[in-house]
Amino acid sequence: MAVAIGRQKVHVKKGDTVEIINGKHRGKRGKVLQVLTKDGKVIVEGVNILKRHSKPTQKLPQGGIVEKEGAVFSGRVMLVCPKCGKLTRVGHGYLGDGTKVRVCKQCGEQFEK
Repeated sequence: MAVAIGRQKVHVKKGDTVEIINGKHRGKRGKVLQVLTKDGKVIVEGVNILKRHSKPTQKLPQGGIVEKEGAVFSGRVMLVCPKCGKLTRVGHGYLGDGTKVRVCKQCGEQFEK
């Protein structure tokens, strides 16, 4: 079994809208809440909900079942273009002042920074 050492390149950033392209959550869209480059995973809002049983504490005196999002492999998500709304790969382009920007491969629109 191969073990990932160091960081892995992830094609999405925090705040991007993505769609799950395979697995039991296929077709769901959500915002990226966190990118885990060490594991090559992302946490997407409303996808892969896990239930955690917690004991009563001072912070949560009632205890009970807490629901939170679990991590999904970054290869299972695809970026959604904010302009055309299609699933797209990320291209790169340069502005007039030489700064590198991400570009939609479908419509050519650049993503916000």
